[in-house]
Amino acid sequence: MNRADGSATPAVIVPRGVAPMLDVLGRHGRWVALAGGLALAAAFAPLGFAVLSIACPALQILLWQDTTPREAAWRGGLFTGATFLAGTYWLYHSVHEIGHAPLPVAIFLMLGLVAIMGGYSAGLGWLVARYAPRAGPARWMLLIPAGWILVEWLRGWLFSGFPWLSLGYAHLDTPLVGYAPVLGVYGVGLAAAISAGALVTLLLGTRVSRIVAALSILTIWGVGAWLTRVEWTEPRDRVLSVALVQGAVPQTMKWQPGQRERTERLYLGLSRPYFGADLVVWPEASIPALAADLGEFLSGVRAEAAAGGTALIMGLIRNEPATDAYYNAMVAWNPQQPAIEQWYAKRRLVPFGEFFPVPATVRSWLKLMSLPYSDFEPGSDRQKPLAVAGERLAPTICYEDSYGTDQRRIVRDSTLLVNVSNDAWFGNSTAPHQHLDISRMRAIEAARPTLRATNDGITALIAHDGRVLDTLPQFQPGVLTGRVTPRAGLTPYLRLGNAPVLVLVAAAVVVGLLVRRRAGTGA
Repeated sequence: MNRADGSATPAVIVPRGVAPMLDVLGRHGRWVALAGGLALAAAFAPLGFAVLSIACPALQILLWQDTTPREAAWRGGLFTGATFLAGTYWLYHSVHEIGHAPLPVAIFLMLGLVAIMGGYSAGLGWLVARYAPRAGPARWMLLIPAGWILVEWLRGWLFSGFPWLSLGYAHLDTPLVGYAPVLGVYGVGLAAAISAGALVTLLLGTRVSRIVAALSILTIWGVGAWLTRVEWTEPRDRVLSVALVQGAVPQTMKWQPGQRERTERLYLGLSRPYFGADLVVWPEASIPALAADLGEFLSGVRAEAAAGGTALIMGLIRNEPATDAYYNAMVAWNPQQPAIEQWYAKRRLVPFGEFFPVPATVRSWLKLMSLPYSDFEPGSDRQKPLAVAGERLAPTICYEDSYGTDQRRIVRDSTLLVNVSNDAWFGNSTAPHQHLDISRMRAIEAARPTLRATNDGITALIAHDGRVLDTLPQFQPGVLTGRVTPRAGLTPYLRLGNAPVLVLVAAAVVVGLLVRRRAGTGA
């Protein structure tokens, strides 16, 4: 049965003190969904209010209670759409302010992403209202948390994917991060989503279900805390001295005439005092020119570094004349063999930034003019780690380190992670802070230290357990130095990837639907 206003009749006996709150949610559900989604964005960096990653999903679960599939879809779409509007507003800055795309195009792309992300949750809301048990732990602690994480997983790869703002990233500094080396970021998110469902169960459940919910919270968080104490990999018997170079060249200046020579002098001048360290790393597309046009300059840098016994890694743009293909790439040299180049090409490209999934007639109009070589080709999925300074480094370039499973094969054969980025596209926004947290999560999943060199921040040294050991101030030229200990061994996540968490999600869905079937459609 439905109420006169179209919402479903209540499926639970609501405690007297809770009834007014649920009444407000029922009458103003869409507005509350917007507010809750906006609040969830504050759970992520730089604010990092992790408690909101439990409270806000719990609010969404309440918003889906006793409502129609249509209304549940609206509330789910508005909630997640608001999260991405607040959490990825910086897309407007990168596309319009830096990329100089027309204002209508920038707004269309930003709102289009928001609508797509909201659409996933709208679909989840509809399915929950249509097929989940009307009430109880199976709904609140199994089906909805499983559906939430399934949606995160889908939007992380479907149609090239956008794996941003997953719940797990809000828990880098809570006990739940202990699940990351075992189940990855989605496993951390599943633990958070079940905790949110347990809160709802404590609020609306029976006496028995409340006991189950309380025990579940204690168990999930207790096991997570214990897992943080497990050493999944072993340190190697050597320490590397490293220097990460940050040029802080504004994106609006980077490709201007004459800037190439200034940038060459800048990076070489910053690096020279550290030719003597084991490894020096320059950021993504560090010099605004094709690698093939930098022969004399690169030869000089290699010679100086080799004289000091220093290995080099640089982010550069590479062209293959035979195919006229351009790659956003990374190159490495060892001082013992300075003429031998090891190349890595970025595998995951940024839609509308590095490639344009539109017809050729539209592509010529949409291209972002700040970066002359913006139609890149993706690199092979079968690339090898970079063998430098006696170690094997698993490389990623900028945004692609958000795709954790893509890196598993190359990381398994590595002892360190290295990420070169250029977050100058996002200015003084939340994006660089969110990106740093993504790099931290990759370090924890692999249990390996990470070297993160960026053009204008946030350059960082990250320990194997995700701790940020040191950073450079944003928007200031500088060099971050430190010592890191490479590590060997495989975490459960490196061995199995997302398979275990997907099995858990599938099992939760099956159990939840069986409970609904046993209770009957009218339960």
